[in-house]
Amino acid sequence: MNKAKKDELKLSRETRTVQILGFEDESSGALMPPVHFATTFARDAEHYQTPQGRSYLRCDGPTQELAEQVLADLEGASAALVFSSGIAACTAPFHALKRGEQALVSKTIYLGVLSFINEFAESWGISIDYFETGHLQDLEKKLVKGKTRLVWLETPANPSWVVTDLEAAAKLAHEAGALLAVDSTAATPVLTRPLELGADLVCHSATKYLNGHSDVIAGFLAVREPSLEIWRRIREHRKFGGAILGSMEAYLLIRGMKTLHLRVHRQCENALQLARFLERQELVEQVHYPGLESNPGHPVAKRQMQGGFGGMLSFQVHGGKKKALEVLSRALVFKRATSLGGVESLIEHRKSSETLETETPDNLIRVSVGIEAVEDLLQDLERMLQA
Repeated sequence: MNKAKKDELKLSRETRTVQILGFEDESSGALMPPVHFATTFARDAEHYQTPQGRSYLRCDGPTQELAEQVLADLEGASAALVFSSGIAACTAPFHALKRGEQALVSKTIYLGVLSFINEFAESWGISIDYFETGHLQDLEKKLVKGKTRLVWLETPANPSWVVTDLEAAAKLAHEAGALLAVDSTAATPVLTRPLELGADLVCHSATKYLNGHSDVIAGFLAVREPSLEIWRRIREHRKFGGAILGSMEAYLLIRGMKTLHLRVHRQCENALQLARFLERQELVEQVHYPGLESNPGHPVAKRQMQGGFGGMLSFQVHGGKKKALEVLSRALVFKRATSLGGVESLIEHRKSSETLETETPDNLIRVSVGIEAVEDLLQDLERMLQA
């Protein structure tokens, strides 16, 4: 098929991602991109210009740019940036704030971001306030018109998986003159695209679902309107802070994203079955999963998560921390490890992994559901929950 006809096709995001936006290497016809390890790029003799405007890998690289194009397409974004880690991407908007500006942050978010704020925000002159996760009335109350520059939230929020109404949150933020940034790592762009719901920035720890194989550290940010001053400052922060993703990692991220839709749908299916099973167990005190009809956030999740409710869930057991650790000790199929979004199922006592004082209950067990046969996962949970 010639290029003109290809351009006329109306392909789904899933097909575009699998085919890397139709990538074919011009020099070889290869369907996978080459990995460009070069750190510097030659300038021509006549105009002293670099090919495609690149001069140094810390600023831009061909493999990184292709990953950014795929990510921007997945999120419906105007532009995207890849970072050396998820935490580098998530903290970049805070680096872009100016002294005296305020960020309003959801209480329940990724622990790494909370730790960063706790360590550095005050010394940099950034004002931080917190609102109750998922509570729009508290968000509205805490917004300070003319001062609040950034609202930062995560939905579903780790590790309680509370859901926030993004359309309503964006409206409140914008009315106060603030930007809304959303960590959408758990939802993935397969299920939710925050920019389409009014958010200004969306962040992912690409280490998790986007790569999906527990072998790459990466992060990315995408923006709805790249002319925003904060986006310019984020770009400058990455450039001068040196938080660029390595070329091999960018290649592996591209490879991982090719199977993103398949993985996420399987993980959602497995997670819903596990959550329903856990709801029926006597030892289980409470299950946190937005796909359950009993979950307070289910109506909002049903509206803004299309095609599933994610692969993350948590549950609390009767008997406190001691019983939770006892349950975990019996795992044979689930891997006792900290992370999420990989093809293998992980389980952990979340409080033991946290370095700050948080509201995470001592009896909470966090589960990252993989793509294994669900029967094996159910059997393992049943064994683990035997009194």
